[in-house]
Amino acid sequence: MSEITVTGQKRLVIVTGRAHPQLAHDIASALGSEVVHTDARTFANGEIYARYDESVRGCDAFVVQSHTLPINEWLMEQLIMVDALKRASAKRITVVSPFYPYARQDKKGRGREPISARLVADLYKAAGADRIMSVDLHAAQIQGFFDGPVDHLFAMPVLLKHFQAILDPSTLTVVSPDMGRVRVADIWSDKLGAPLAIIHKRRDPLVPNQVSVHEIVGQVAGRTCLIVDDLIDTGRTIVKAAEALKANGATRVVVAATHAVFSDPATELLQSDFIDSVVVTDTLPIPDEKRWDRLTVLPIAPLIATAIDAVFNDGSVTSMFDGAA
Repeated sequence: MSEITVTGQKRLVIVTGRAHPQLAHDIASALGSEVVHTDARTFANGEIYARYDESVRGCDAFVVQSHTLPINEWLMEQLIMVDALKRASAKRITVVSPFYPYARQDKKGRGREPISARLVADLYKAAGADRIMSVDLHAAQIQGFFDGPVDHLFAMPVLLKHFQAILDPSTLTVVSPDMGRVRVADIWSDKLGAPLAIIHKRRDPLVPNQVSVHEIVGQVAGRTCLIVDDLIDTGRTIVKAAEALKANGATRVVVAATHAVFSDPATELLQSDFIDSVVVTDTLPIPDEKRWDRLTVLPIAPLIATAIDAVFNDGSVTSMFDGAA
């Protein structure tokens, strides 16, 4: 009878969809690894196919996909890639969605509405995902939608390091663009040692992407205002907020956001005279035509790579954020 040798050595595999492959390659590079090539195709009728070029049996797989336009195609591609890993006997599958798809549909605001963020979590589970990793979820309760571990990463350390080097806290005010972001803005305020201001806004539920700013709570006159938000979609909310701040005497308005969704006409709107600079991360791809001279893009790959390393080696992800995660 031959002897069976058990090595116990785990194998890390990183694969990527086609939405933002550069991010996956940057993550792999930070880990001293490489992305396993995927033969991904879209057939003439729109169906998606994915097959891995090497064995993934028994591996710890991380499926990286950024959910940019067309979001439904990239979500489906990620689900198919997870299914392929499951059927190829991967030991553990982690979905890495830096920008969680449908995150803004996290609750029912009116009758007969879906909770699409929960549906996405169910789809990941049905496809075979064991774990989800995401950055700055639009709503923290999304973590409870998935029946398994969810690693909620925060881009704040990446953005904070940038602003601590260029902004003077003595003339700085951190601004929450709405009531929903007050808790996050309050943490920013503590970290930067700057006071907090809040913009109260109303949104017509029947008119998407339209916001009317009402009043500002806090001192902004003669100060540099740093607006912090999780994402910028069309940019209308941010521009309205910046306009209100300048109208109330702010000398400079700087915008910080994790996810640069930049749906049209965001690029044009964000070049408004009311906004002095915009700083985002590259959780989503930002093509050259959507960049301008007052836009700064910070790399998110080192943060995700650190989290992947912690998960792979059974370490603590929470400790990355001083216990805040």
